[in-house]
Amino acid sequence: MFADLTLARRLERTEASACRAFVDARAEMRPELGASWTEIAGAYAMFDGVGSPITQTFGLGMFEIATDADMEAIETFFRSRGADVHHEVSPLADISLLNSRGYEPFEFTSVMFQPLDEAHSTGNDVVARIAGPEDYSTWVDVSTDGWSEAQEYAHLIRDLSEVSVGRSNSLSFLAEIEGCPVAAGSLCLHDGVALFAGACTIPSARRQGAQQALHHARMQYAKEAGCDLAMMCAAPGSTSQRNAERHGFRIAYTRIKWRQVRPPGA
Repeated sequence: MFADLTLARRLERTEASACRAFVDARAEMRPELGASWTEIAGAYAMFDGVGSPITQTFGLGMFEIATDADMEAIETFFRSRGADVHHEVSPLADISLLNSRGYEPFEFTSVMFQPLDEAHSTGNDVVARIAGPEDYSTWVDVSTDGWSEAQEYAHLIRDLSEVSVGRSNSLSFLAEIEGCPVAAGSLCLHDGVALFAGACTIPSARRQGAQQALHHARMQYAKEAGCDLAMMCAAPGSTSQRNAERHGFRIAYTRIKWRQVRPPGA
């Protein structure tokens, strides 16, 4: 399997669909926030509140070539809600309009994939399982603790976790050591692709195999659900990326996040 446009479209649409489900869950849980999404020129534009990392587009330039009118419609979608305009874009996409419309790159993400017929994960003594509704508050607690060191979004983690655990087309997993929950992760399924997301371990239980157990449990579920491809996203050079590569993932491309710093023509 090659990291070509066909693969990139599958990966980008899978993450976009997971974020779209997140916005739908937010709209149901907190209708006063006005969370919503729309599709313009094949891109999903999503509003999850001002300052949320979900408030951005996915898939811009991947499925259609956006016109100036399309870009204006997308920008109006965000600006009318008081949000900055952000696009997370694959390098395989057509981004010819970004420079002329006042955008600059400011963040990078490694998008990784693994054909599931190449996956050979093995378990360990840590028990990982799907979290049921009775576990949701525990899952949120573990996720909040596990991501507490991510300073940029630390103040949002509990809120994001509470929405994540309730979205459709997603499963939440817990890893336990001697019955004590120590790690959490999500699995989002779309069109045969399994997105491994949100995995973390509480600081006091790290380096005991919790991430390996979470990976194994999610990989097994994805295979049994009929998925042929797994994907993960991580900051370039991060511990998360190294762990993914140890489990057989390889980098498809580095995605770039763009922000509009001046209006067109300024």
